[in-house]
Amino acid sequence: MNQEIVVEKVLNNNVIIAEHPIYKEVVLIGNGIGFNRKKGDIVPLNKADKTFLLKDEKEKEQYVDLLDHIDRDTLSFMNEIIIFIEEKMEQSLSEHIHVALTDHLAFAIKRGQQGMQFSNPFFLEIETLYPQEYRVATDVVAKVEDRLGISLPEGEVGFITLHIHSAVTDKSISDINKHHQLILKMVKVIEENLEVELDRDRVSYNRLVQHLHRAIDRTYQGEKLGHQKKLADMLKITYPICYNLAWKLIKVMQKQLHRPVDETEAIYLTIHLQRLTNKI
Repeated sequence: MNQEIVVEKVLNNNVIIAEHPIYKEVVLIGNGIGFNRKKGDIVPLNKADKTFLLKDEKEKEQYVDLLDHIDRDTLSFMNEIIIFIEEKMEQSLSEHIHVALTDHLAFAIKRGQQGMQFSNPFFLEIETLYPQEYRVATDVVAKVEDRLGISLPEGEVGFITLHIHSAVTDKSISDINKHHQLILKMVKVIEENLEVELDRDRVSYNRLVQHLHRAIDRTYQGEKLGHQKKLADMLKITYPICYNLAWKLIKVMQKQLHRPVDETEAIYLTIHLQRLTNKI
């Protein structure tokens, strides 16, 4: 038997907030689910195409506040976009995307209407690190233009990509941005020590960014690579400049992440830096 819940508020024909006996407030999204319904009506849960919980009290307040600033058609469109993202990514998304992305897109659309543009300093790195999310974000921007006739700046693709990645990995946008800032800081250390300016459009730069990103993730997760003292000793003698630079990068990571970095990372960083110097 399908569970029935009580309507608390009808947002539009396709979105309602309802009272769930266990989860308290839930948002139900479905074609025509709010049509001719009012507070107190009973709705079968299986009528919804998408259900998400308002579990976090802060996110609940943010979502309710959003309702006062976004018209119903826009809110319905935002929900369509989230369902589209979930289908394209072929996995469930963290519930916080309903608040975070809706909030971001609503104000991005307002900025687009007013002709305001914001640059994204991590644009190239984002495209490199999250290619699938980036492709979906590009589709989202195209949907906005097609539905609303508003052209969002290229940098918005990067911001939307971060929200999608955040929802896929359940990492906060704040943590993701901290990692990007750390990558850019390490790139600067590399450029200063090798006295070069890396070409952001080259494949070698993309590979460097991906490698630094993986090193940060391994450190954050406490992953060990295994001890390789003989190889480390050989690299220290053969490529002293790159080996010393690798250790500088490790110290930067340790200071920023407040975590110990596996010493074996120096080996992989040295090899990567040596390959990079051969291509400069």
